[in-house]
Amino acid sequence: MKKLIFCFCALSLIQKLSAQSLEKMTWFNEPEKWEIKNNSLSMFVTPQSDYWRVSHYGFTVDDAPFYYTTYGGEFEAKVKITGSYKARFDQMGLMLRTDHEHYIKAGVEFVDGKYNLSTVVTHNKSDWSVITLEKTPPAIWIKAVRRLDAVEILYSFDDKNYIMMRNAPFQDNIPVMVGLMAACPDGEGFNAVFENFRVKHLPDQRRLKWLETHQ
Repeated sequence: MKKLIFCFCALSLIQKLSAQSLEKMTWFNEPEKWEIKNNSLSMFVTPQSDYWRVSHYGFTVDDAPFYYTTYGGEFEAKVKITGSYKARFDQMGLMLRTDHEHYIKAGVEFVDGKYNLSTVVTHNKSDWSVITLEKTPPAIWIKAVRRLDAVEILYSFDDKNYIMMRNAPFQDNIPVMVGLMAACPDGEGFNAVFENFRVKHLPDQRRLKWLETHQ
């Protein structure tokens, strides 16, 4: 029994150590209402806010809430997202960003009454890809894996089986702001909840390959 209790405590400690501390993260465009509780971030998303650069619409905006930490090298980030989407283009998910001209935002975007798995990749100008969901899931997990000079975006309905939704170029060997983004371009704001945000370091693949050939 003592051994079982010890193993349980050790597992709990490992899980806590592997989780990103939300309290130590930083706001870019802090919303008026937000709260951190039980490793969960809740916010009321700022109305009339978004991230987009030039393409198709002809405007640039960079004013939506983004709660981030900074990582170098290669990593895996994931989060469970739940939103009370109301208006067209209400959105939330993960964001990776090096500056105002280079970022990826990926998650759920509410368009024409349906949930869309959405990815916007911005390199000076933005592009947008979507996968429309016919059913409304209670929650979605979004994962971003940064490897070498690219980021792979995946989604899951159960945090077990992940499906790729996008693979996009992203400059390597520079620090990245990675965190939680939500936007409300058309509406009056909505409630967004981010749970169990984690960033896991991944060993640099080029370094591992070098080590293999220089033992």
